[in-house]
Amino acid sequence: MAKRSKTKVEGRPWYQPSLTTQILVGLILGGALGYLSPKWGNNVYFLRDIFLNLIKSIIAPLIFSTLVVGIAGGGDLKKVGRMGVKALLYFEIVTTIALFIGLGVVNFTKPGAGVVLAGGGDIRQLTTIQPQGFRDLLVHIFPASVIDSMVRGDVLQIVAFSVLFAMAVSAMGTRAAPILRGCDALSQVMFKFTNYVMMFAPIGVGAAMAHTIATNGLAVLVNLGKLIGSLYLALFLLVFFVMGAVMIIARVPIIQFLKAVREPFTIAFATTSSESALPKAMENMERLGVPRRIVGFVMPTGYSFNLDGTTLYLAMASVFVAQAAEPTIGHMSFGRQIVMMLTLMITSKGVAGVPRAALVILLATLNSFMPGGLGPIGVAVIFGVDELMDMGRTSVNVLGNCLATVVVARWEGEFDDKKARVFGTSEEVKRELAAGEIALAEAAEEG
Repeated sequence: MAKRSKTKVEGRPWYQPSLTTQILVGLILGGALGYLSPKWGNNVYFLRDIFLNLIKSIIAPLIFSTLVVGIAGGGDLKKVGRMGVKALLYFEIVTTIALFIGLGVVNFTKPGAGVVLAGGGDIRQLTTIQPQGFRDLLVHIFPASVIDSMVRGDVLQIVAFSVLFAMAVSAMGTRAAPILRGCDALSQVMFKFTNYVMMFAPIGVGAAMAHTIATNGLAVLVNLGKLIGSLYLALFLLVFFVMGAVMIIARVPIIQFLKAVREPFTIAFATTSSESALPKAMENMERLGVPRRIVGFVMPTGYSFNLDGTTLYLAMASVFVAQAAEPTIGHMSFGRQIVMMLTLMITSKGVAGVPRAALVILLATLNSFMPGGLGPIGVAVIFGVDELMDMGRTSVNVLGNCLATVVVARWEGEFDDKKARVFGTSEEVKRELAAGEIALAEAAEEG
């Protein structure tokens, strides 16, 4: 058994490429299909929706089960509170740095200078959604019905309910042991279910790319190219210098970490959906050596509070519109830009599950800072190429949340370096097989 696993992991035949390779091939073939046959590029879009629906079906039971097992199984609720404070502190530090990087790059490159604010896309669908204020966010965190929260895929509400439920399970002690065992089994089943769904990922992301190219054509790759280029430059600076420095300071095993995040990163980039990458990201971070309770708490919470890529994008997009509107409203001072950035950072919390959430927040904020309806016109200009920028900011969001789990685990002194060293090797397979045999033996003794 071990020998067969070694062949599969280390000596992979050319006709059995890794999932990452399959996804990249799917991206290329999907783009080619969308370019050569726009009709078929649009016709296969339903495959992308099937993939995203399958992923969304995993999220609620996976988050619930991993959080309950991680918190109630750990037995020390003080650790949960301490971990939450550390995670939120880390989130706010990194997102603030991302905000200033975006602000610096957009003021240096000035992509909005010379842009005419006239038309650019249909934003009527965005006006029906209202962003949340801070008080509304606090109320929104606690669900009236967790079933409704799971149906809507509201990650923040699921996390809040799961934490309280886990605390109740922990307080009940041995009487709640069957529930704890059931949640543990559920989490394992959902990880296996994720593996099955990921087999469909190359087709799903290929269909998404085919639709993007078929709808917009290759011209979309150069339209507003300066803004797109500025965004990706800022994202590169954030990842290479800020996240790279965090990896060094927190002693993150960089090579193994990059191996662990490449699949969820690629999925998020292709689908422009953080949710599509969440199950695989959670699974890989646990395999990398982050305890389950930390993965189950930090990763979902980060989807609302650690949007590094989105925060950076909001900074750049808002100043881009201000630069384009400068002939009408005059130059926006740096101090006023800072006030606008802080507003964006606060109002962006808790809307990760809203489609085109960044545009919703951007539209509402620009309405407050720009007269004469220039805000909606500016958002309309961006709307046509937003999906290309959404790819970058979404994948960086996923990367940042994966890094946050490792940082918090290291901060808590619970990161498993031994698991990290064997990630993606035949030794990892042997360890999993041994752990499974031990679990079976323990279950037989209990029975």
